[in-house]
Amino acid sequence: MTLNIDVKHRIVTALVEDKPGVLARISGMFRRRGFNIASLVVGQCELANKSRMTFVVEGDDKTVEQVTKHLYKLVEVIKVNDISEQNIVERELALIRVKTNSQTRSEIMQIVDIFRAHIVDVANDVTIVEVTGNEHKVNSLQKLLEPFGILEVMRTGTIAMNRGLQK
Repeated sequence: MTLNIDVKHRIVTALVEDKPGVLARISGMFRRRGFNIASLVVGQCELANKSRMTFVVEGDDKTVEQVTKHLYKLVEVIKVNDISEQNIVERELALIRVKTNSQTRSEIMQIVDIFRAHIVDVANDVTIVEVTGNEHKVNSLQKLLEPFGILEVMRTGTIAMNRGLQK
């Protein structure tokens, strides 16, 4: 699936040294420069002592160019890529706590099934739904569950990578 990113949301990935304080320095740089981060995800990767970061940045081409230049100025940053317009796979994980009762539980289960999401916890009055997909899918499921009463939502933010073999 190719992601259709509007002009405002751009996906930037960075390979960084996995050291204490790197996230603070990078987020501080974004704050000082006035760049808005719509989401930020960091995790260890396949390389020893390295992490990958995925930023969803609000802005146009010029903003992304400035973000990239400023990231490269940080010693711990090894590589930066704007993958917004490339053929990518992007995912987000969300946990959604929804009010339930014996009358609404089966309807919620049907909605969850349509979205290929999962129910990960059930209590008498609450169900927790896990959904993985692009931002649009997560938003759509959340909107359909709103009439039942959403009590809490936790979202990871977007992660993304290019399709196919990268050189």
